[in-house]
Amino acid sequence: MVKVWVFTLVSVFVVSLVSFVGVFSLALKKDFLHKILLYLVSLSAGALLGGAFFHLIPEASHEFGFSLHLGFYVLSGIMAFFVLEKFICWRHCHIETSRQHPHPVALMNLVGDAFHNFIDGMVIAGTYLVSIPLGISTTLAVLFHEIPQEIGDFGVLVHGGFSRLRALLFNFGSALFAVLGALVILFLNIEVDTIGQVLVPFTAGGFLYIATSDLIPELRKDIRPSSSLIQLVFILIGLAIMLFLAHGG
Repeated sequence: MVKVWVFTLVSVFVVSLVSFVGVFSLALKKDFLHKILLYLVSLSAGALLGGAFFHLIPEASHEFGFSLHLGFYVLSGIMAFFVLEKFICWRHCHIETSRQHPHPVALMNLVGDAFHNFIDGMVIAGTYLVSIPLGISTTLAVLFHEIPQEIGDFGVLVHGGFSRLRALLFNFGSALFAVLGALVILFLNIEVDTIGQVLVPFTAGGFLYIATSDLIPELRKDIRPSSSLIQLVFILIGLAIMLFLAHGG
């Protein structure tokens, strides 16, 4: 059992370190980073939509089928994130976006990512409880899924008012929810499917809300044809990566 704990905690921590993928931006000039931020937001929107439609909802459908239960939990996620955003906007609505007061889109993205990472941690821990080789293969799958999403998440945070250093640290803080999810499974020995039945479609709803209500409206602010075309390309890239990973898994 000690071996399972060691492998699990090392794995979720390594997966969490992927959140530092945005460190490459520290070598970029601020003007250039500013120019590509909306494209990173586009990538994030595509990754979130792909994560919801190609990963989370199909996974949940194995348990519920395409039934009222599945629709209820997805809609619950959408409505919960709507209420959360109302609360965040109520606190920030009259304050200009800055490093001291980030745009709500950045905070919403952090919350959605934390939910997702929590589930990843539970899944990794649950598979290690079955066998070490299965846990390793699951960890690698999660690792590859996280890279494109974390790149996009970093862009969303910087676009939302975070400095590059704060974006890296907050993104890492969100990623550490994977450790929390793993500890829940290891400590309480809960069947992963029991929690996943609800959290997976709920998180899918959150992803859909963030992508369509927060990120895509941000992209609409730049209406130049050339920029809009590049945004579309990056959304499609995000979708394509998630589709490829789903097919490969």
